[in-house]
Amino acid sequence: MSAVAVRHAAVSYGGREVLQDITLDVAAGQVVAILGANGSGKSTLIRAILGLVPLRSGSIELFGTPQRRFRQWARIGYVPQRMGAGSGVPATVGEVVASGRLARRGIFRPSGAADRAAVQAALEDVGLLDRIGDPVSTLSGGQQQRTLIARALAGQPELLILDEPTAGVDAASQDAFAGALRRFGAAGGTILLVAHELGPIEPLIDKAVVVHHGRIAYEGAVPEPAGHHGDPGHDHVHPHAEAERPAICVAPTDRMPTR
Repeated sequence: MSAVAVRHAAVSYGGREVLQDITLDVAAGQVVAILGANGSGKSTLIRAILGLVPLRSGSIELFGTPQRRFRQWARIGYVPQRMGAGSGVPATVGEVVASGRLARRGIFRPSGAADRAAVQAALEDVGLLDRIGDPVSTLSGGQQQRTLIARALAGQPELLILDEPTAGVDAASQDAFAGALRRFGAAGGTILLVAHELGPIEPLIDKAVVVHHGRIAYEGAVPEPAGHHGDPGHDHVHPHAEAERPAICVAPTDRMPTR
């Protein structure tokens, strides 16, 4: 069974078609990376899969159930782009990660020993257990992003969906992400992630899907970047004409820019 099955999906914003005729399968236990330039539609695809934006046409199934009837959201962990935690959220690292248990236990049940153990295990997995009592606003950007991954892992999902988890974070956090994802996958978890640059995550990828102008332009092994798209300073923003051949923008590990 596919963990995610997208069939001929289309999404429009204000009359503008953002995704067109997207068909995609993510098999259980697979690690799939969605790649592409800024504005290509890859983050919109993730949000459509999660039901955060409506489809204009087509269908999506999660674990064999039509998305509109899917209710087992504890089976899915979501890591959005960067955390707003540094901007005035009065919570500790442990409290943020503990919120990842709500879908599993329900909001009206108090936390128990299993919840506390899951929070500690998730923080240990991303290398932040020693910061469990610290205000999340005191963390670096990379540590905040690791906190978001720990929050998703604490819910003990079967499918982990991540939207550019390594964008703009330090090398230590990139390595911590890769280690946590490797262990999650080794335990049978399914991973679907959006990325510009894979860095240390690249060896984990089973399938790459390149989105270009709202359509899937490529599906297969992680492609090598072509020409200037592989240069360290390339910003991956492509206002190309529709007729131009799609640029596949994936920075390999040895060209990962230091941030």
